Amino acid sequence: VALLALGVPSQGWREGDSSTEISVDNGGSWGVWGDVDFCPKGTYANGFQLKVEPPKGFFGDDTALNGIRLLCQGQGTAASSQGHRGSWSYPQSCAPGQRVSSFRLRVEAPRGLWDDTAANNLDVTCGDGSVLEGEGGLAGTWGNWSQPCPRPGGVCGLRTLVEPHQRGGDDTALNSVIFFCC
Repeated sequence: VALLALGVPSQGWREGDSSTEISVDNGGSWGVWGDVDFCPKGTYANGFQLKVEPPKGFFGDDTALNGIRLLCQGQGTAASSQGHRGSWSYPQSCAPGQRVSSFRLRVEAPRGLWDDTAANNLDVTCGDGSVLEGEGGLAGTWGNWSQPCPRPGGVCGLRTLVEPHQRGGDDTALNSVIFFCC
């Protein structure tokens, strides 16, 4: 029996598992929506990490926010598509027993001929109302907070909108995100 249990992968939440979406209205529009990824079934996001490319200077092609990784109550992570640049920030977590419940994005509006970055940063709220501030870029402006997850649930998955590498064009990487509440 133990060998059989070891050979069966754990199942995560699924889109049909009474999940609802929360989103913001200021995300960028470039890119392709990645696959939805969920925390292991029965767990919720209690923190996150950001994959961020630091500024490259006046003549560089900046991408800023490249990825979001949800931390799932010590039971693994959930991450959708991500850009290829940058490195992962230090993990940030809610207080013990708390879940991520809403978010907001810092997004740079399209700049025409100038370098675009789109999404730059992410903040989240925990169930107790505390705010975890992302360590992303400073360009752009903060949008409104998403609706919170219905209680007693919390964020359990995500899907990201990421622009593929432009091969000589202006790259932006992560543009927007949808969180799923279970």
